[in-house]
Amino acid sequence: MVSYVSALLYGVGGIVVAGMALLVAFQERLVYVPVLPGLTKSYPITPARLRLTYEDVWLRSSDGVRLHAWFIKLFPECRGPTILFFQENAGNIAHRLEMIRIMIQRLQCNVFMLSYRGYGASDGYPSQQGITKDSQAALDHLSQRTDIDTSRIVVFGRSLGGAVGALLTTNNPDKVAGLILENTFTSILDMAGVLLPFLKWFIGSRSTHSNGPKILNFLVRSPWSTIDVVSQIRQPILFLSGLQDEMVPPSHMALLYAKAAAHNKECIFVEFPTGMHMDTWLAGGDHYWRTIQQFLEKHVSEKKEHESYNTDQAAAIKSSM
Repeated sequence: MVSYVSALLYGVGGIVVAGMALLVAFQERLVYVPVLPGLTKSYPITPARLRLTYEDVWLRSSDGVRLHAWFIKLFPECRGPTILFFQENAGNIAHRLEMIRIMIQRLQCNVFMLSYRGYGASDGYPSQQGITKDSQAALDHLSQRTDIDTSRIVVFGRSLGGAVGALLTTNNPDKVAGLILENTFTSILDMAGVLLPFLKWFIGSRSTHSNGPKILNFLVRSPWSTIDVVSQIRQPILFLSGLQDEMVPPSHMALLYAKAAAHNKECIFVEFPTGMHMDTWLAGGDHYWRTIQQFLEKHVSEKKEHESYNTDQAAAIKSSM
């Protein structure tokens, strides 16, 4: 009996040690994948290939890292909504261009695509702290432009991009008009148990009430705890969930929505029964694009700009009387 207990304890200890070793050695490679297998870090195509009007934008993050982005416009003078798009963890912004082309056409909007540090033509190495600074640099750039309506900036994040976008939206209540989250995880802490199931006993978000003591949480350098961020967002949020998501369990999106909706009445949750992690925009078809269009029309319409202008004008007249 004693030998059995000892063997069990050694076994558990071995699992913990193995988990710690995997986390320390490989976590960045699991969270951030700037280069897809068999491809190079460079962009395979540019927006010009799809006949899109675009501008190469070079930014400096607050810690000095040089960043690259594409600002793609519906047409040069377009002052419709501007979507600040944050991609998934794998590949670069060029791999999203076909989806962005359709987005611009269907939503009549501009799109700003940021390459995170270490991705595409951007310098540096990815980390949560660094990418948080990168996203802020992108938003600050957009907020200072004079060729767009800065009151109609919407953050759109998919998967990892949703975690990036949620944090940015929380930190900038006066610069972001709305947030769209698609197939986003509750946290990397919870995703560790999805990728390596035995780790769910040792790593996890307290907000999701998962089992186990979570003694290895301190080892995770990029926790991206979106579940703890969404409850702080007061801007309208649209949740787009592909129910066939093979990478992020759809339950993560349901948990994010429940957490946000408890504090924010302007939350909308839409499911797409055949949507997988990367193709929900395709599987959702017309319904997918109409859902986003209706969200934009309700919460970031041009009418709001005029109402704000009229209110300010009326206040100015009143103060002069």
